[in-house]
Amino acid sequence: MGSNALVGVAVGAVALVLLFGLINMLKGDNPNRSQQLMRWRVVLQLVAIIIIMGVIWYRS
Repeated sequence: MGSNALVGVAVGAVALVLLFGLINMLKGDNPNRSQQLMRWRVVLQLVAIIIIMGVIWYRS
């Protein structure tokens, strides 16, 4: 049960950062902020993949 929640939190964090980055980009605000948010998205995606792979490994 806990591993499902961990995967959900990781995927949710990626989705939130993606959403904030897209909103910032569409509003035309600071482009450096959009770049920073997209970099965070990539890092969070890596973390999410590691968590998902760890959960798959743990369950097998």
